[in-house]
Amino acid sequence: MLDIARSYAASAQASAASGPAAARALAFARSQLGVPYKWGAEAPGHAFDCSGLTQAAYAAAGIRLPRTAQAQYDHGPSLPHGEEFQPGDLVFFGTDTAHIVHVGIATSRTDMIDAPHTGALTRLEPISGDLVGATRPRRS
Repeated sequence: MLDIARSYAASAQASAASGPAAARALAFARSQLGVPYKWGAEAPGHAFDCSGLTQAAYAAAGIRLPRTAQAQYDHGPSLPHGEEFQPGDLVFFGTDTAHIVHVGIATSRTDMIDAPHTGALTRLEPISGDLVGATRPRRS
Protein backbone atom coordinates (compact mmCIF):
# COMPACT_ATOMS: atom_id res chain seq x y z
CA MET A 1 0.00 0.00 0.00
CA LEU A 2 2.87 2.37 0.79
CA ASP A 3 4.35 1.68 -2.67
CA ILE A 4 1.06 2.78 -4.28
CA ALA A 5 1.11 6.02 -2.27
CA ARG A 6 4.73 6.69 -3.26
CA SER A 7 3.91 6.03 -6.91
CA TYR A 8 0.97 8.45 -6.79
CA ALA A 9 3.08 11.12 -5.06
CA ALA A 10 5.84 10.75 -7.68
CA SER A 11 3.27 11.03 -10.45
CA ALA A 12 1.77 14.16 -8.87
CA GLN A 13 5.23 15.75 -8.52
CA ALA A 14 6.05 14.94 -12.15
CA SER A 15 2.73 16.45 -13.24
CA ALA A 16 3.51 19.65 -11.39
CA ALA A 17 6.98 19.73 -12.96
CA SER A 18 5.56 19.66 -16.48
CA GLY A 19 3.26 22.60 -15.79
CA PRO A 20 -0.13 23.45 -14.35
CA ALA A 21 -1.99 22.90 -17.64
CA ALA A 22 -0.50 19.41 -18.00
CA ALA A 23 -1.40 18.65 -14.37
CA ARG A 24 -5.02 19.76 -14.96
CA ALA A 25 -5.25 17.75 -18.19
CA LEU A 26 -3.92 14.66 -16.41
CA ALA A 27 -6.31 15.12 -13.49
CA PHE A 28 -9.19 15.22 -15.97
CA ALA A 29 -7.90 12.12 -17.82
CA ARG A 30 -7.50 10.24 -14.52
CA SER A 31 -11.09 11.12 -13.61
CA GLN A 32 -12.20 9.36 -16.79
CA LEU A 33 -10.48 6.03 -16.07
CA GLY A 34 -13.01 3.24 -16.57
CA VAL A 35 -15.17 5.20 -19.04
CA PRO A 36 -16.02 3.08 -22.11
CA TYR A 37 -14.46 3.64 -25.53
CA LYS A 38 -16.82 4.66 -28.30
CA TRP A 39 -15.62 5.83 -31.70
CA GLY A 40 -16.36 9.52 -32.22
CA ALA A 41 -17.45 10.03 -28.61
CA GLU A 42 -16.48 12.96 -26.42
CA ALA A 43 -18.84 12.65 -23.47
CA PRO A 44 -17.17 13.00 -20.04
CA GLY A 45 -18.24 10.23 -17.71
CA HIS A 46 -20.00 8.32 -20.50
CA ALA A 47 -17.74 7.53 -23.48
CA PHE A 48 -14.65 8.69 -25.35
CA ASP A 49 -12.52 7.79 -28.30
CA CYS A 50 -8.79 8.44 -28.01
CA SER A 51 -8.68 11.94 -29.45
CA GLY A 52 -11.93 12.93 -27.75
CA LEU A 53 -10.30 12.09 -24.41
CA THR A 54 -7.14 14.11 -25.08
CA GLN A 55 -9.15 17.02 -26.49
CA ALA A 56 -11.44 17.09 -23.44
CA ALA A 57 -8.49 16.74 -21.03
CA TYR A 58 -6.73 19.76 -22.46
CA ALA A 59 -9.98 21.72 -22.74
CA ALA A 60 -10.31 21.24 -18.98
CA ALA A 61 -6.89 22.91 -18.74
CA GLY A 62 -7.90 25.80 -21.00
CA ILE A 63 -6.04 24.58 -24.09
CA ARG A 64 -7.90 23.98 -27.34
CA LEU A 65 -6.85 21.01 -29.45
CA PRO A 66 -8.20 19.85 -32.82
CA ARG A 67 -10.61 16.89 -32.74
CA THR A 68 -8.76 14.01 -34.45
CA ALA A 69 -5.51 12.28 -33.52
CA GLN A 70 -3.92 13.25 -36.85
CA ALA A 71 -4.94 16.90 -36.44
CA GLN A 72 -3.66 16.92 -32.85
CA TYR A 73 -0.30 15.57 -34.00
CA ASP A 74 -0.11 18.13 -36.80
CA HIS A 75 -1.05 20.90 -34.31
CA GLY A 76 2.14 20.21 -32.29
CA PRO A 77 4.49 21.38 -31.05
CA SER A 78 6.39 18.15 -31.66
CA LEU A 79 8.99 16.88 -29.24
CA PRO A 80 12.46 16.18 -30.61
CA HIS A 81 13.01 12.48 -31.32
CA GLY A 82 14.44 10.75 -28.25
CA GLU A 83 13.30 13.35 -25.71
CA GLU A 84 11.80 11.72 -22.62
CA PHE A 85 8.08 12.10 -22.21
CA GLN A 86 6.77 14.27 -19.43
CA PRO A 87 3.36 13.87 -17.80
CA GLY A 88 0.79 15.52 -20.04
CA ASP A 89 2.65 14.99 -23.31
CA LEU A 90 0.49 13.52 -26.06
CA VAL A 91 1.90 10.33 -27.57
CA PHE A 92 0.89 9.31 -31.09
CA PHE A 93 0.78 5.98 -32.88
CA GLY A 94 0.47 4.93 -36.51
CA THR A 95 2.57 3.92 -39.48
CA ASP A 96 4.19 7.36 -39.98
CA THR A 97 3.58 11.05 -39.30
CA ALA A 98 1.01 11.26 -42.11
CA HIS A 99 -0.96 8.27 -40.82
CA ILE A 100 -1.61 8.81 -37.11
CA VAL A 101 -4.32 6.44 -35.84
CA HIS A 102 -4.16 6.72 -32.04
CA VAL A 103 -3.25 9.16 -29.24
CA GLY A 104 -2.76 8.86 -25.50
CA ILE A 105 -1.69 11.23 -22.73
CA ALA A 106 1.58 10.37 -20.98
CA THR A 107 1.52 9.98 -17.20
CA SER A 108 5.27 9.24 -17.08
CA ARG A 109 8.05 8.45 -19.53
CA THR A 110 6.70 4.89 -19.84
CA ASP A 111 2.92 4.97 -19.24
CA MET A 112 -0.17 6.70 -20.65
CA ILE A 113 -3.90 7.07 -20.19
CA ASP A 114 -5.88 6.28 -23.30
CA ALA A 115 -9.21 5.18 -24.66
CA PRO A 116 -7.82 2.27 -26.67
CA HIS A 117 -10.50 0.58 -28.80
CA THR A 118 -14.07 -0.68 -29.04
CA GLY A 119 -14.91 -2.96 -26.12
CA ALA A 120 -12.26 -1.43 -23.83
CA LEU A 121 -12.37 1.09 -21.02
CA THR A 122 -10.24 4.21 -20.67
CA ARG A 123 -7.17 2.94 -18.86
CA LEU A 124 -3.57 3.38 -17.78
CA GLU A 125 -1.17 1.28 -19.83
CA PRO A 126 2.43 1.19 -21.08
CA ILE A 127 3.45 3.38 -24.00
CA SER A 128 4.24 0.74 -26.61
CA GLY A 129 3.51 -0.25 -30.16
CA ASP A 130 3.84 1.82 -33.31
CA LEU A 131 4.89 5.05 -31.56
CA VAL A 132 5.40 7.81 -34.15
CA GLY A 133 6.03 10.87 -31.98
CA ALA A 134 4.82 13.18 -29.25
CA THR A 135 3.69 16.74 -28.68
CA ARG A 136 3.62 19.00 -25.65
CA PRO A 137 0.41 21.07 -25.79
CA ARG A 138 0.54 24.64 -24.54
CA ARG A 139 -1.50 27.77 -24.64
CA SER A 140 -1.30 29.68 -27.90
